[in-house]
Amino acid sequence: MPRLLTCAAVALTPLALVACTESSDPATTAADADNITGQLVGEGASSQQNAMSVFQKAFIEAYPKADLSYNASGSGAGIEAFINGTATFAGSDSALKDEQVDQAAVRCEGNPAWHLPSTIGPVAIAYHLDGVEETINLSTQNLARIFSGEVTTWNDPAIGADNPGVALPDKDITIIFRSDESGTSDNFQKFLAASTGAWNSEGKQFPDTVGEGANGSAGVADQVEKIDGAITYVEAGFAQGRENIRVATVDFGSGRVELNNQTVEAALDSLAFKDTDSPHNMVVDTEALFASRGEGAYPLILTTYNIVCSAGYDQSQSDLVKAFFSTALDNQGAQLEQAGFIPVTGTHLQRLRDAVDAIA
Repeated sequence: MPRLLTCAAVALTPLALVACTESSDPATTAADADNITGQLVGEGASSQQNAMSVFQKAFIEAYPKADLSYNASGSGAGIEAFINGTATFAGSDSALKDEQVDQAAVRCEGNPAWHLPSTIGPVAIAYHLDGVEETINLSTQNLARIFSGEVTTWNDPAIGADNPGVALPDKDITIIFRSDESGTSDNFQKFLAASTGAWNSEGKQFPDTVGEGANGSAGVADQVEKIDGAITYVEAGFAQGRENIRVATVDFGSGRVELNNQTVEAALDSLAFKDTDSPHNMVVDTEALFASRGEGAYPLILTTYNIVCSAGYDQSQSDLVKAFFSTALDNQGAQLEQAGFIPVTGTHLQRLRDAVDAIA
């Protein structure tokens, strides 16, 4: 299907960026739209619910006789629904477990399920520090020291070494962590372990030995905004537009890196995958991602998978799946970014397009 390139100025950071997206040729879409009918059912991760709302709107505009129903019931419920056939695809913050891979193959009529890491949410290190105009920079080692409670004040010499020339205040650091079980907490702890080798906790429950807990992404952001000296880890969209919150740059090992579209794209372009047999089954090697130190790359990102059958759908469902995910990939622009996600571009976008096109 021919595609047109459109560009719009968008801003994840104070620097305006230009996001370019491809959209289907209107004439071709009109000709094909009558053949795409029915409701596509997805279920799973709530982390991508807002992205799915953006994609649903674009989908029904392109295909008026089709619709998407996405139930944000959580990753586990989504995988269960996909395996038992009540959902056409699953959204999940984690890949299928070994036993689920076999179950999914049965559901897909003997064909493997593919993981499409198509919803990208960077994690920001968000802080509130009155009186400091400069953006704070933190190395991965200092992030581990702060969130473990080893470094307790902003003027600690370790933080000073990351911020030469910055007058850091003698102010207590208040750690704000997710009090609820969270995929963000799980991935942030995996990141600290992989990037530093000095973090021993793991899982969706963040240690409650230091700091204060808050429920949900909005909850931790709200607490940081209220408390001078506070710091948290949170999906980037929740740190945007708040008067008292700044987003730290991070030194992953090759100098300070700002969180923006270009630095996330650099990390996405170098993704490594665990399945070497199929280029379309893109289970991210998160340990390699989180340990990466590429210059100008921001690897602290969450990749939400959309899990689909590589084959085994009936023709109408196959058409719906391909049309919906093609539409989603055509709409990686300003609206998606405003919903708190990073539009995929470049190498990773082409990988995803190739996989969607290969669904039988």
